[in-house]
Amino acid sequence: QSHVTKDVSRWKPTDDLMLVLSVQQTNSIETVYRGVKFSSPFSLREVQERWYSLLYDASVSKPAVFAIKQLNTDIISQIRAKVLFSEEEEKLIASVPFDKGSLEVFQALLDSNASVFLPSRTAKILYMHWSLMKQYNLLKDQTAQQQIAVESLLTFSDAEEMFEDSDLQDPKDSVLEEETAGVNRKHLQEIKHYENEVPKWQVLVDLVTGVSLPDFDSKTLAVLRGRIVRYLIQSREVTFGRSAKDNTVDIDFALEGPAWKISRRQGVIKMDNNGEFYLINEAKKPIFVDGKPVLNGTKYKLNNNSVIEIAVLRFIFIVNQEAIAALKNKSTV
Repeated sequence: QSHVTKDVSRWKPTDDLMLVLSVQQTNSIETVYRGVKFSSPFSLREVQERWYSLLYDASVSKPAVFAIKQLNTDIISQIRAKVLFSEEEEKLIASVPFDKGSLEVFQALLDSNASVFLPSRTAKILYMHWSLMKQYNLLKDQTAQQQIAVESLLTFSDAEEMFEDSDLQDPKDSVLEEETAGVNRKHLQEIKHYENEVPKWQVLVDLVTGVSLPDFDSKTLAVLRGRIVRYLIQSREVTFGRSAKDNTVDIDFALEGPAWKISRRQGVIKMDNNGEFYLINEAKKPIFVDGKPVLNGTKYKLNNNSVIEIAVLRFIFIVNQEAIAALKNKSTV
Protein backbone atom coordinates (compact mmCIF):
# COMPACT_ATOMS: atom_id res chain seq x y z
CA GLN A 1 0.00 0.00 0.00
CA SER A 2 2.81 2.40 0.88
CA HIS A 3 4.47 1.72 -2.49
CA VAL A 4 1.27 2.59 -4.38
CA THR A 5 0.77 5.76 -2.34
CA LYS A 6 4.35 6.80 -2.98
CA ASP A 7 4.00 6.35 -6.74
CA VAL A 8 0.71 8.26 -6.90
CA SER A 9 2.04 11.13 -4.79
CA ARG A 10 4.83 11.69 -7.33
CA TRP A 11 2.23 12.93 -9.79
CA LYS A 12 1.57 16.60 -9.16
CA PRO A 13 -1.51 18.45 -10.47
CA THR A 14 0.72 20.23 -12.98
CA ASP A 15 1.89 16.84 -14.29
CA ASP A 16 -1.68 15.58 -14.66
CA LEU A 17 -2.79 18.70 -16.51
CA MET A 18 0.20 18.53 -18.86
CA LEU A 19 -0.42 14.80 -19.44
CA VAL A 20 -4.11 15.27 -20.30
CA LEU A 21 -3.56 18.26 -22.58
CA SER A 22 -0.60 16.69 -24.39
CA VAL A 23 -2.35 13.36 -25.02
CA GLN A 24 -5.34 15.25 -26.41
CA GLN A 25 -2.97 17.12 -28.72
CA THR A 26 -0.88 14.21 -29.99
CA ASN A 27 -3.07 11.12 -29.43
CA SER A 28 0.14 9.30 -28.48
CA ILE A 29 1.28 8.44 -24.96
CA GLU A 30 4.75 7.54 -26.25
CA THR A 31 5.10 10.95 -27.90
CA VAL A 32 4.09 12.61 -24.65
CA TYR A 33 6.61 10.50 -22.73
CA ARG A 34 9.41 11.55 -25.09
CA GLY A 35 8.41 15.19 -25.48
CA VAL A 36 7.18 16.34 -22.06
CA LYS A 37 9.39 17.12 -19.08
CA PHE A 38 7.40 16.19 -15.97
CA SER A 39 8.33 17.11 -12.39
CA SER A 40 9.77 13.60 -11.91
CA PRO A 41 11.55 11.28 -14.39
CA PHE A 42 8.61 8.93 -14.99
CA SER A 43 9.07 5.80 -17.08
CA LEU A 44 6.91 5.12 -20.15
CA ARG A 45 4.95 2.51 -18.19
CA GLU A 46 4.31 4.97 -15.36
CA VAL A 47 2.99 7.54 -17.83
CA GLN A 48 0.74 4.91 -19.44
CA GLU A 49 -0.60 3.69 -16.10
CA ARG A 50 -1.28 7.24 -14.91
CA TRP A 51 -3.20 8.02 -18.10
CA TYR A 52 -5.30 4.86 -17.78
CA SER A 53 -5.95 5.58 -14.10
CA LEU A 54 -7.19 9.07 -14.95
CA LEU A 55 -9.53 7.52 -17.51
CA TYR A 56 -10.86 4.50 -15.66
CA ASP A 57 -10.13 4.78 -11.91
CA ALA A 58 -12.47 7.21 -10.15
CA SER A 59 -10.43 7.01 -6.94
CA VAL A 60 -7.54 8.56 -8.89
CA SER A 61 -9.31 10.82 -11.38
CA LYS A 62 -11.63 12.63 -8.93
CA PRO A 63 -8.92 13.93 -6.56
CA ALA A 64 -6.69 14.66 -9.58
CA VAL A 65 -9.37 16.83 -11.22
CA PHE A 66 -10.04 18.57 -7.90
CA ALA A 67 -6.33 19.33 -7.48
CA ILE A 68 -6.07 20.67 -11.04
CA LYS A 69 -8.98 23.04 -10.36
CA GLN A 70 -7.07 24.47 -7.40
CA LEU A 71 -4.12 25.51 -9.57
CA ASN A 72 -3.41 29.19 -9.98
CA THR A 73 -4.56 30.58 -13.33
CA ASP A 74 -1.05 31.81 -14.10
CA ILE A 75 0.34 28.29 -13.61
CA ILE A 76 -2.38 26.86 -15.84
CA SER A 77 -1.51 29.40 -18.54
CA GLN A 78 2.17 28.47 -18.32
CA ILE A 79 1.34 24.77 -18.73
CA ARG A 80 -0.97 25.41 -21.68
CA ALA A 81 1.79 27.39 -23.37
CA LYS A 82 4.15 24.39 -23.11
CA VAL A 83 1.73 21.75 -24.42
CA LEU A 84 3.08 19.70 -27.33
CA PHE A 85 2.07 20.77 -30.81
CA SER A 86 -0.45 18.67 -32.70
CA GLU A 87 0.27 17.31 -36.16
CA GLU A 88 -2.15 19.83 -37.69
CA GLU A 89 -0.45 22.73 -35.91
CA GLU A 90 3.00 21.64 -37.07
CA LYS A 91 1.81 21.30 -40.67
CA LEU A 92 0.67 24.92 -40.66
CA ILE A 93 3.88 26.12 -39.01
CA ALA A 94 6.00 24.13 -41.47
CA SER A 95 4.19 25.79 -44.38
CA VAL A 96 5.91 29.12 -43.57
CA PRO A 97 9.00 29.38 -45.85
CA PHE A 98 12.39 29.27 -44.14
CA ASP A 99 13.17 32.88 -45.17
CA LYS A 100 9.75 34.40 -44.37
CA GLY A 101 9.46 33.88 -40.62
CA SER A 102 8.38 36.91 -38.55
CA LEU A 103 6.02 37.66 -35.68
CA GLU A 104 3.64 39.37 -38.10
CA VAL A 105 3.49 36.27 -40.32
CA PHE A 106 2.74 33.98 -37.39
CA GLN A 107 0.13 36.34 -35.97
CA ALA A 108 -1.63 36.22 -39.33
CA LEU A 109 -1.31 32.42 -39.31
CA LEU A 110 -2.93 32.33 -35.86
CA ASP A 111 -5.76 34.64 -36.86
CA SER A 112 -6.62 32.66 -39.99
CA ASN A 113 -6.43 29.24 -38.27
CA ALA A 114 -7.96 29.90 -34.85
CA SER A 115 -9.83 26.59 -34.92
CA VAL A 116 -6.58 24.62 -35.31
CA PHE A 117 -4.27 26.30 -32.81
CA LEU A 118 -4.79 26.14 -29.07
CA PRO A 119 -6.04 29.42 -27.56
CA SER A 120 -2.81 29.56 -25.54
CA ARG A 121 -0.65 29.79 -28.68
CA THR A 122 0.93 33.16 -29.42
CA ALA A 123 2.87 34.47 -32.40
CA LYS A 124 6.05 34.30 -30.33
CA ILE A 125 5.45 30.64 -29.38
CA LEU A 126 4.82 29.74 -33.03
CA TYR A 127 7.93 31.62 -34.12
CA MET A 128 10.10 29.79 -31.57
CA HIS A 129 8.74 26.40 -32.66
CA TRP A 130 9.18 27.32 -36.33
CA SER A 131 12.81 28.24 -35.61
CA LEU A 132 13.35 24.85 -33.98
CA MET A 133 11.79 23.06 -36.96
CA LYS A 134 13.93 25.15 -39.30
CA GLN A 135 17.06 24.10 -37.40
CA TYR A 136 16.24 20.44 -38.07
CA ASN A 137 15.20 21.02 -41.72
CA LEU A 138 11.56 20.17 -41.05
CA LEU A 139 9.96 23.07 -42.91
CA LYS A 140 7.93 22.24 -45.99
CA ASP A 141 10.22 23.99 -48.47
CA GLN A 142 13.31 22.51 -46.80
CA THR A 143 12.04 18.93 -46.99
CA ALA A 144 10.96 19.46 -50.61
CA GLN A 145 14.48 20.53 -51.54
CA GLN A 146 15.99 17.51 -49.85
CA GLN A 147 13.52 14.97 -51.19
CA ILE A 148 15.15 12.05 -52.99
CA ALA A 149 13.50 10.19 -55.84
CA VAL A 150 11.87 7.02 -54.56
CA GLU A 151 13.40 5.01 -57.39
CA SER A 152 16.90 5.76 -56.14
CA LEU A 153 16.25 4.49 -52.62
CA LEU A 154 17.48 1.05 -51.62
CA THR A 155 15.00 -1.51 -50.34
CA PHE A 156 15.79 -3.36 -47.14
CA SER A 157 16.43 -6.50 -49.19
CA ASP A 158 18.96 -4.64 -51.37
CA ALA A 159 20.66 -3.19 -48.31
CA GLU A 160 20.86 -6.61 -46.69
CA GLU A 161 22.42 -8.17 -49.81
CA MET A 162 25.00 -5.38 -50.06
CA PHE A 163 25.71 -5.70 -46.38
CA GLU A 164 26.31 -9.45 -46.63
CA ASP A 165 28.58 -9.10 -49.66
CA SER A 166 30.71 -6.20 -48.46
CA ASP A 167 30.95 -6.73 -44.72
CA LEU A 168 29.94 -10.14 -43.43
CA GLN A 169 32.14 -12.01 -45.92
CA ASP A 170 35.20 -9.77 -45.48
CA PRO A 171 37.87 -11.87 -43.69
CA LYS A 172 39.71 -8.71 -42.59
CA ASP A 173 36.86 -7.52 -40.32
CA SER A 174 37.77 -7.10 -36.67
CA VAL A 175 35.78 -8.90 -33.96
CA LEU A 176 33.92 -5.71 -33.13
CA GLU A 177 33.05 -5.03 -36.77
CA GLU A 178 31.76 -8.58 -37.22
CA GLU A 179 29.62 -8.31 -34.10
CA THR A 180 28.18 -4.98 -35.27
CA ALA A 181 27.51 -6.41 -38.71
CA GLY A 182 25.63 -9.34 -37.20
CA VAL A 183 23.43 -7.03 -35.14
CA ASN A 184 22.63 -4.86 -38.16
CA ARG A 185 21.80 -7.90 -40.24
CA LYS A 186 19.44 -9.14 -37.55
CA HIS A 187 17.70 -5.76 -37.50
CA LEU A 188 17.27 -5.81 -41.28
CA GLN A 189 15.76 -9.29 -41.09
CA GLU A 190 13.34 -8.16 -38.38
CA ILE A 191 12.26 -5.17 -40.45
CA LYS A 192 11.76 -7.38 -43.50
CA HIS A 193 9.70 -9.78 -41.36
CA TYR A 194 7.41 -6.97 -40.20
CA GLU A 195 7.06 -5.73 -43.78
CA ASN A 196 5.85 -9.19 -44.78
CA GLU A 197 3.39 -9.22 -41.88
CA VAL A 198 1.66 -5.99 -42.90
CA PRO A 199 -0.58 -7.51 -45.62
CA LYS A 200 -1.73 -10.17 -43.14
CA TRP A 201 -3.31 -7.74 -40.72
CA GLN A 202 -7.05 -8.36 -40.43
CA VAL A 203 -7.92 -5.51 -38.09
CA LEU A 204 -7.01 -1.86 -38.52
CA VAL A 205 -6.81 0.48 -35.56
CA ASP A 206 -7.88 4.13 -35.65
CA LEU A 207 -7.87 6.77 -32.95
CA VAL A 208 -11.31 7.77 -31.76
CA THR A 209 -11.47 11.52 -32.35
CA GLY A 210 -15.17 12.20 -31.85
CA VAL A 211 -18.57 10.79 -30.98
CA SER A 212 -19.99 10.48 -34.48
CA LEU A 213 -20.57 7.14 -36.15
CA PRO A 214 -17.58 5.85 -38.13
CA ASP A 215 -17.38 6.20 -41.88
CA PHE A 216 -17.30 2.67 -43.26
CA ASP A 217 -15.50 1.58 -46.37
CA SER A 218 -16.49 -1.44 -48.43
CA LYS A 219 -13.83 -3.64 -46.77
CA THR A 220 -14.93 -3.01 -43.18
CA LEU A 221 -17.54 -5.47 -41.90
CA ALA A 222 -17.85 -4.05 -38.40
CA VAL A 223 -16.19 -1.75 -35.88
CA LEU A 224 -15.35 -2.37 -32.24
CA ARG A 225 -15.27 1.12 -30.79
CA GLY A 226 -13.63 1.98 -27.47
CA ARG A 227 -12.92 5.25 -25.71
CA ILE A 228 -9.44 5.65 -27.18
CA VAL A 229 -9.29 3.56 -30.36
CA ARG A 230 -11.59 1.76 -32.73
CA TYR A 231 -10.82 -1.59 -34.33
CA LEU A 232 -11.93 -2.00 -37.95
CA ILE A 233 -12.90 -5.63 -38.54
CA GLN A 234 -12.25 -6.65 -42.14
CA SER A 235 -12.31 -10.44 -41.85
CA ARG A 236 -15.05 -12.97 -41.11
CA GLU A 237 -13.13 -14.20 -38.08
CA VAL A 238 -10.83 -12.24 -35.76
CA THR A 239 -9.20 -13.07 -32.45
CA PHE A 240 -9.06 -10.65 -29.53
CA GLY A 241 -7.12 -10.40 -26.29
CA ARG A 242 -3.74 -9.06 -25.22
CA SER A 243 -0.79 -9.38 -27.61
CA ALA A 244 2.60 -10.51 -26.32
CA LYS A 245 5.93 -11.47 -27.91
CA ASP A 246 4.91 -15.12 -28.14
CA ASN A 247 1.23 -14.49 -28.80
CA THR A 248 -0.40 -12.25 -31.39
CA VAL A 249 -4.11 -11.48 -31.68
CA ASP A 250 -5.96 -9.48 -34.32
CA ILE A 251 -7.54 -7.13 -31.76
CA ASP A 252 -5.05 -6.08 -29.08
CA PHE A 253 -6.95 -4.51 -26.18
CA ALA A 254 -3.69 -3.16 -24.72
CA LEU A 255 -4.02 -0.35 -27.27
CA GLU A 256 -7.28 0.76 -25.64
CA GLY A 257 -6.38 0.69 -21.96
CA PRO A 258 -5.27 -1.41 -18.95
CA ALA A 259 -5.44 -4.97 -20.26
CA TRP A 260 -3.39 -6.98 -17.76
CA LYS A 261 -6.55 -8.72 -16.47
CA ILE A 262 -7.48 -9.82 -20.00
CA SER A 263 -6.23 -13.16 -21.31
CA ARG A 264 -3.69 -13.17 -24.11
CA ARG A 265 -6.28 -14.92 -26.24
CA GLN A 266 -9.61 -13.96 -24.74
CA GLY A 267 -11.87 -15.03 -27.58
CA VAL A 268 -13.05 -14.82 -31.18
CA ILE A 269 -15.59 -12.78 -33.14
CA LYS A 270 -17.04 -14.70 -36.09
CA MET A 271 -19.46 -13.86 -38.86
CA ASP A 272 -21.57 -16.73 -40.23
CA ASN A 273 -22.89 -17.16 -43.77
CA ASN A 274 -26.06 -15.25 -42.87
CA GLY A 275 -24.11 -12.16 -41.90
CA GLU A 276 -24.70 -12.66 -38.17
CA PHE A 277 -21.85 -11.97 -35.74
CA TYR A 278 -21.06 -14.11 -32.69
CA LEU A 279 -18.64 -13.61 -29.83
CA ILE A 280 -16.98 -16.74 -28.42
CA ASN A 281 -15.24 -16.59 -25.03
CA GLU A 282 -12.17 -18.86 -24.93
CA ALA A 283 -10.82 -17.69 -21.55
CA LYS A 284 -11.79 -18.17 -17.91
CA LYS A 285 -12.66 -14.52 -17.32
CA PRO A 286 -16.28 -13.78 -18.32
CA ILE A 287 -17.20 -11.25 -20.98
CA PHE A 288 -20.37 -9.19 -20.68
CA VAL A 289 -22.44 -8.47 -23.78
CA ASP A 290 -25.35 -6.10 -23.25
CA GLY A 291 -25.04 -6.80 -19.53
CA LYS A 292 -25.24 -10.60 -19.88
CA PRO A 293 -22.22 -12.79 -19.00
CA VAL A 294 -20.60 -14.92 -21.70
CA LEU A 295 -18.71 -17.69 -19.90
CA ASN A 296 -15.78 -19.81 -21.05
CA GLY A 297 -16.63 -21.99 -24.05
CA THR A 298 -19.93 -20.25 -24.80
CA LYS A 299 -20.95 -17.85 -27.55
CA TYR A 300 -23.33 -14.92 -27.77
CA LYS A 301 -24.90 -13.15 -30.74
CA LEU A 302 -23.67 -9.61 -31.35
CA ASN A 303 -26.19 -7.08 -32.59
CA ASN A 304 -25.58 -3.63 -33.98
CA ASN A 305 -24.65 -1.33 -31.06
CA SER A 306 -24.10 -4.23 -28.67
CA VAL A 307 -22.06 -3.21 -25.62
CA ILE A 308 -19.07 -5.49 -24.86
CA GLU A 309 -17.37 -5.24 -21.46
CA ILE A 310 -14.10 -7.00 -20.56
CA ALA A 311 -12.45 -6.15 -17.23
CA VAL A 312 -12.48 -2.33 -17.07
CA LEU A 313 -12.72 -1.86 -20.85
CA ARG A 314 -15.97 -1.11 -22.63
CA PHE A 315 -16.67 -1.26 -26.36
CA ILE A 316 -19.57 -0.71 -28.74
CA PHE A 317 -19.93 -3.18 -31.62
CA ILE A 318 -21.13 -1.41 -34.78
CA VAL A 319 -22.11 -3.39 -37.88
CA ASN A 320 -21.56 -2.08 -41.41
CA GLN A 321 -25.08 -2.84 -42.60
CA GLU A 322 -24.35 -1.92 -46.23
CA ALA A 323 -21.34 -4.24 -46.48
CA ILE A 324 -23.26 -7.13 -44.91
CA ALA A 325 -26.22 -6.56 -47.24
CA ALA A 326 -23.85 -6.54 -50.23
CA LEU A 327 -22.35 -9.85 -49.12
CA LYS A 328 -25.80 -11.40 -48.76
CA ASN A 329 -26.84 -10.23 -52.21
CA LYS A 330 -23.62 -11.55 -53.71
CA SER A 331 -24.13 -14.98 -52.12
CA THR A 332 -27.68 -15.27 -53.47
CA VAL A 333 -26.67 -14.46 -57.04
